[in-house]
Amino acid sequence: MSKKPVKKEVPTTGHSWDGIEEYDNPMPRWWLWTFYACIVFAIGYSIAYPAWPMINRATPGLLGYSTRQDGEAALIAAAQANDVINTKLAETELADISKDPELVTYATNAGAAVFRTWCAQCHGSGAAGVQANGYPNLLDDDWLWGGAIDDIHTTISHGIRNTMDDDARYSEMPAFGDILEQEQIAQVTNFVMSLSGDADSPDMIADGAIVFEENCAACHAEDGTGDRAQGAPNLTDAVWLYGDGYDHIFAQISKARNGVMPNWNTRLSEPEIRAVSIYVHSLGGGE
Repeated sequence: MSKKPVKKEVPTTGHSWDGIEEYDNPMPRWWLWTFYACIVFAIGYSIAYPAWPMINRATPGLLGYSTRQDGEAALIAAAQANDVINTKLAETELADISKDPELVTYATNAGAAVFRTWCAQCHGSGAAGVQANGYPNLLDDDWLWGGAIDDIHTTISHGIRNTMDDDARYSEMPAFGDILEQEQIAQVTNFVMSLSGDADSPDMIADGAIVFEENCAACHAEDGTGDRAQGAPNLTDAVWLYGDGYDHIFAQISKARNGVMPNWNTRLSEPEIRAVSIYVHSLGGGE
């Protein structure tokens, strides 16, 4: 008669909770060997590849591998691949680019990438701008400095009202709150509103027309259609850079916010400026 095997008692960890004790079972062998293999792999990886951060760099590793160098090499290769068409884009007259389907396709796609990287922060990813913050909508046909391809290229290259480029577009609306009485500003605000819709106080329109003629017509023209060459907006089309309605218009006349756009000719190459000019022009607002 065989004896029954004696069951080995598994020791406990000494932990007990609500009468339940915790057994001290060993880890499965397969798990332990996998864990040891991971340790060996991590040591080998740390020796072969960049791994441990230091003060101003990481340990380089024996193989000298660098994802940064790979990325830089890929960028250089891409730039070299586009050298020919970028040279062609830079040397072709702006007005003639639209006659070359290959250039148009390349410039539109490259310009969209430039726009998303450098321009979308202000003009929005869809180029609709942000009304009331002074970021123009690039989808409409209300262009302060002109919407032809040459005009757009000049604006992007030199910017608007910045102090870094002597050729920046420049005009400045005075703060009429320091020049006119509050009543006069209220009058001219109602007159301006009447040019594209209804005024809050129609009885002020007549007096506002006089204030407008004496103080505003020199830039915005007698009929309020503006002067694009000097960046004076058209006040008759209901397109507002700093918001519509009485309060916004009154505030703009009083405080005169004048937006600034940087010059991109020191940050972007000529082919990149031309590409984003073509892209913006193609959005529908360009002329």
